[in-house]
Amino acid sequence: MNNEITAAQLGELQDDEYIIIDIRDAGAFEYGHIGGAVNIPQSDVLSAELPSDKKLIICCKSGIISRDIADELCGKGLEAYNLAGGYVDWLRIKMENRRITEDVEYSLRKKFKKTIWCKFTKAINEYKLVQPGDRIAVCISGGKDSMLMAKLFQELKRHDKFPFDVKFLVMDPGYSPENRHIIEQNAESMSIPITVFESDIFDSVYNIEKNPCYICARMRRGYLYNKARELGCNKIALGHHFDDVIETILMGMLYGGQVQTMMPKLHSTNFEGMELIRPLYLIREDEIKHWRDYNDLHFIQCACKFTDTCTTCAPDSRSVSKRLEIKNLIAELKKVNPQVEKNIFRSVENVNTNTIIAYKDNDGVHNFLDKYDS
Repeated sequence: MNNEITAAQLGELQDDEYIIIDIRDAGAFEYGHIGGAVNIPQSDVLSAELPSDKKLIICCKSGIISRDIADELCGKGLEAYNLAGGYVDWLRIKMENRRITEDVEYSLRKKFKKTIWCKFTKAINEYKLVQPGDRIAVCISGGKDSMLMAKLFQELKRHDKFPFDVKFLVMDPGYSPENRHIIEQNAESMSIPITVFESDIFDSVYNIEKNPCYICARMRRGYLYNKARELGCNKIALGHHFDDVIETILMGMLYGGQVQTMMPKLHSTNFEGMELIRPLYLIREDEIKHWRDYNDLHFIQCACKFTDTCTTCAPDSRSVSKRLEIKNLIAELKKVNPQVEKNIFRSVENVNTNTIIAYKDNDGVHNFLDKYDS
């Protein structure tokens, strides 16, 4: 059936002519979507009550799954169209020839000074993440967190309080041309001078059935360390934020049976003399989203081969991550106790070793009985 519409053709329609139905999962929709779109996940869209007096523009990540959904809706007598190329192609067109550097930087100095900039500098100072003479590889995945981190480092460099250097590093582990183009366009529009290097990580993990995302992440970090060292860097900076930290704490307790957290900095065990730092450690994800939306920024969520046809385009019960479960749990707890996020974070700052059964460190396992009678 000839029921496709391009992003350019969509822009020519009157607003009251159509409704965009985004069939990606709620997480992908929240991460970024076309303005005015309604989120109805793929599993629900065919049974949903949809208007019959408007064109229904069906959107997924890449225009693959949405094509079949549009055909089925047409079979039900509705005027449905597949958005060719999906959200990715719409985003590519939106980003072309866009220059937003000044607005983005001004927002960090003014509107988001307290919630983002001051939290960034507090982490830098409190955890001693950046020292004079450092050469830092700021690792950019193409998402909102790493792009924000890059802009914050540019701002820190502009203050020039002590000498340090940065390289903005993008590893292409096998992105589709469309996704790589979006990353490059975002970097160009925000004046981030990226260095791109390639690897074959996606091909290496594509056929791995058990924990491919974990293996991919480990391999990525190794490649980033290696490239950073090649560029003369002594540190790599990753874009993990406050919410990642508290989610990791609960995941360790509820699924791993241990108390641990994501540390603000680490010495590399495999690359001598290298460190990993997390400068967004104290910044809330909601504030990052606010900054993104305030500046009308759009980023990729995950650009790997798996998500072209699975988690963001064809979600099912198997794809629900443990981290998402924890995120939802925290949201429910927050309804009862608004301080729950801060308290989870503080729990690993206020550990009293006299009130726990056992703990372990580099010297081994220690039990409370070891000193009970002393």
